[in-house]
Amino acid sequence: MTRVNTLHSGPDSTYDGTESTHEGPEVTYDVLGIGFGPSNLALAIAVEEHNAKAAAGERIRAGFLEKQSSFGWHRGMLIDDATMQVSFLKDLVTMRDPTSSYSFLCYLRERDRLVDFLNQKTLFPLRIEFHDYLEWAAARVAGLVEYSAEVLSVQPVTEDGEIVFFDVVSRDPANPEATIVRRTRSLCVATGMEPRMPSNAVRSERVFHNSELIPRVADVLDKGTPVRRAVVLGAGQSAAESVDYLHRNFPEAEICSVFAKYGYTPADDSPFANRIFDPEAVDIFYKSPPEVKQSLVDYHRSTNYSVVDMDLIESLSRTMYQEKVQGRQRMRMLNVSRIRDIDAHDDGLDIGIEFLPTAERDTLSADLLVCATGYHPRGIDERLGELGKLCRRDDEDALVVGRDHRVATHANVAADIYLQGGTEHTHGLTSTLLSNTAVRAGEIYASLLERRRGQEALSR
Repeated sequence: MTRVNTLHSGPDSTYDGTESTHEGPEVTYDVLGIGFGPSNLALAIAVEEHNAKAAAGERIRAGFLEKQSSFGWHRGMLIDDATMQVSFLKDLVTMRDPTSSYSFLCYLRERDRLVDFLNQKTLFPLRIEFHDYLEWAAARVAGLVEYSAEVLSVQPVTEDGEIVFFDVVSRDPANPEATIVRRTRSLCVATGMEPRMPSNAVRSERVFHNSELIPRVADVLDKGTPVRRAVVLGAGQSAAESVDYLHRNFPEAEICSVFAKYGYTPADDSPFANRIFDPEAVDIFYKSPPEVKQSLVDYHRSTNYSVVDMDLIESLSRTMYQEKVQGRQRMRMLNVSRIRDIDAHDDGLDIGIEFLPTAERDTLSADLLVCATGYHPRGIDERLGELGKLCRRDDEDALVVGRDHRVATHANVAADIYLQGGTEHTHGLTSTLLSNTAVRAGEIYASLLERRRGQEALSR
């Protein structure tokens, strides 16, 4: 049973007898990050580099809490030959500070692969290599992060009717039955995206999201579970990669791809379209009226959503043609179709497929169903619970977020909440992407510094 002791300031403070550690009011953080993926890792680096050069009074006290036991980013899709879809120059730091020692190029130099990488003549490293880079960077700022520290609650701390701090309650990594409470002036929430499953799909050993692809396939292979047919639902990059991965790992199985489109759509990575990911594009998007924002998202969804790299499209098409020539087609595309029902039984799955133009239905017997159906951001209420009530919302009930990624709060709230992700409605397509990670971290770091200086000036 989890025991949580939430400490409150003021004369009504109580202790409920549970085991808890409070770092004390003398230890107050300038910012506590919740979640430690690439976004908050980039912020940790910006803070670390600032503190290395700043005078004692100008340093930022920062800490980060991560529920995973170690750094990890989309581990379930680290397919051996998959490449990144963004340039290595859009790493954790280069767009903010090209001279930073935390760059991907510095990582390559330390790994003694700089010349080898340059000889590949590519801007797009292997995904497993970029993950190793992220782990390398995370290890260098390990002193700022606590792993196995799931955040359980965040409570406002009030002084003279004004909320001036937050108390963050997290699991104690040394004792999961105990908690630790840390006090901070600011939060930076970067808890990532939640896998989206179809409403008619129930997770099981046979039905799973593509974010679990590699460990699930490994488990099936280890157990020797027969796979005669696997079905992949989705039309994006992850779906196409899943089809290819299953096709290679189950050489006797039929792999069926189901999607509502007529065919895979190539990603638009042309130079002009890619300008939607420029830092300046965030400024333009932020200042635009709602109808223009929606138009920009609609126009440029083909740069990121439900699209596939052309090289992979051509590879899959070539494989399908070769199999037709050989008279044994293992890779099938069930286009203009959708899954209507999933009937799980002891021996496998019966998946109802509807062909949309005629509404004709067919049933596929399958052993696996991989749902490559994307992700959705966690809402502020999911991430912060009651703290969401402190935040201001617009006429569409969406959070009001400043250009510096700080959530607008009610007048009695002096403590700050920053968001990394979940701000596509205010900051555009790059809200949840790597493209502007370094720049966004620099903007949040600058805002933290400016706000702290302003508070110090008022207290004099």
